[in-house]
Amino acid sequence: MAYFGDYNAADLPTNTMSNEPIPAGWYNVKIHGAELKNTKAGTGQYIAVRYDILGPTHQGRVVFGNINIKNPNPKAEEIGRQQLGDLMRSIGLARVTDTDQLIGGQLKIKVDVRKDDQYGDSNEVRGYKAIEGSMPTMTAAPAAAPAAGGAKAPWQK
Repeated sequence: MAYFGDYNAADLPTNTMSNEPIPAGWYNVKIHGAELKNTKAGTGQYIAVRYDILGPTHQGRVVFGNINIKNPNPKAEEIGRQQLGDLMRSIGLARVTDTDQLIGGQLKIKVDVRKDDQYGDSNEVRGYKAIEGSMPTMTAAPAAAPAAGGAKAPWQK
């Protein structure tokens, strides 16, 4: 047991945000988080991305998306690499070596609503493009030092 303070529910704020999926459409977002994770089966890797919506509506809402970068299914890996490339081009990155380099990037994402009778409907990211009026300049991240033992990063062939 760990004591963490004395709280009264009447004094705590209530959640005013809806947990319902946002409507399908294009939204301006800022990447708030990006983390490399292993798949549940342990046979692949993906980038878990948190997008904070800036507008034109639903400001403050959050959408999560996953981008496969290593997968035993070649088609799934190809789609994931295409998504990563689209995301990078949308925020003006020619090269990345670390998920932290994605954080802070602003772009438009196409959000869809995935119907699910068992767990409830949820949002899914289906596309990426630069925000109109902002022409991202392609910049390359500094080259990362080679991994120990000369191993390549998961997205390198």
